[in-house]
Amino acid sequence: MGGEISEKPFRGSSVIGVMKRTLTIFVSAMVAFGQMRDNQARQLKCEERGDGRRQQSCEMREETVPATGRMSVDPGKNGGVSVKGWSRNDVLVRAQVQAWAQSEAEAKALASQVRVVSGGGSVSATGPATEGKQSWGVTFEVFVPHRTDVEVKAFNGGVSLSDLQGDLSFATTNGGVHLTRLGGRVKGETKNGGVHAELEGTRWEGSEFDVQTMNGGVHLDVPSAYSAQLDVSTVNGRVHVAGATVDKEARSYRGTMGSGGAPVRLATRNGGIHVGRK
Repeated sequence: MGGEISEKPFRGSSVIGVMKRTLTIFVSAMVAFGQMRDNQARQLKCEERGDGRRQQSCEMREETVPATGRMSVDPGKNGGVSVKGWSRNDVLVRAQVQAWAQSEAEAKALASQVRVVSGGGSVSATGPATEGKQSWGVTFEVFVPHRTDVEVKAFNGGVSLSDLQGDLSFATTNGGVHLTRLGGRVKGETKNGGVHAELEGTRWEGSEFDVQTMNGGVHLDVPSAYSAQLDVSTVNGRVHVAGATVDKEARSYRGTMGSGGAPVRLATRNGGIHVGRK
């Protein structure tokens, strides 16, 4: 009898503890998703971009594929990537295929040789080798479920990630980076391009946010009541953090925003860093 009495409170406490932890995780997830937008608008389209020396061919290709919980995107040598979260449980891949040559017919023939391959949690573009005045490029606009792990590799093109939560990584050589309403683990870099990030909520919902560039300025906007462990640094530039006392000549800042939290790290070699509060 005594054993039963002492055992019941213990089990009850354990159950209550588990329920509290589960509720905390659930609420955090709901808060994170509550800040995200349901991206349904298809914005990427073909535009006339003749340079006076070459003729252009441009076409849009679309394909809907099953979601796998992970998406890898590689546009090849030339082309940017935009990955957007939405409420649907499938994936929409939109590809802007462009080609340039001396004549319109040559440009169209070149574009017809470009292949967009999607499925199995990845999308990529391949095409023929070019020389002289011929070239081709593919820019992707990909819609995925909000909770998706994403990996982006680009070379000559920018990277944009919005309304996503998961293991998010990216790398590009020549192109700017835009990060909006994200959560989870974010890690990435660009060699030549600026970084603009906009976070929502009251704190970073995830393990870390670590972004850097070699040549370019960095701008981060957070809500006025945001909490994080902020770590920013530059080699050739200045640092400004809204609401914090930073020397005018400072090239780095480490401090606690609000009540602290996960690390938010930003770095550049050549460029300034500005952290603003909305």
